[in-house]
Amino acid sequence: MPYSLIDHTADIGIRVRSATAEALFAEAAAAMFDLICDRRQITPDNHRCIKVAGSDWPDLMVNWLRELLYLFSGEMQLVKSVQISQLEAYHIHARAGIAAMDAGHCAIRHEIKAVTYHGITAGPVADGWEAVVIFDV
Repeated sequence: MPYSLIDHTADIGIRVRSATAEALFAEAAAAMFDLICDRRQITPDNHRCIKVAGSDWPDLMVNWLRELLYLFSGEMQLVKSVQISQLEAYHIHARAGIAAMDAGHCAIRHEIKAVTYHGITAGPVADGWEAVVIFDV
């Protein structure tokens, strides 16, 4: 599994590792939505183009996940997958496979309220890329 859960008082976190930056951002999105629901139950019926910027890698990661979380909390959409089309220093363009949330579609596991800056790390490490993200639940 490309990510692991982090025990955190009253919150929940993830540690994601990957070989590339693109995979890191895609896996972080997958991990967040795995926390929200069982993504295997989602059948995307639409796509959304997403463009996000940040001031550095950690800021980009927070902004990226916040944008995806808004699809859930603000638009009642579940994200099945993301395809990164462009990732360069602190800018990401992607396409998300989404499905409208309804009561019978996918049981909600965790109601993530926010992606936090608390303890955020994201960037290159000796053997690839790594991010640590804490969610307010």
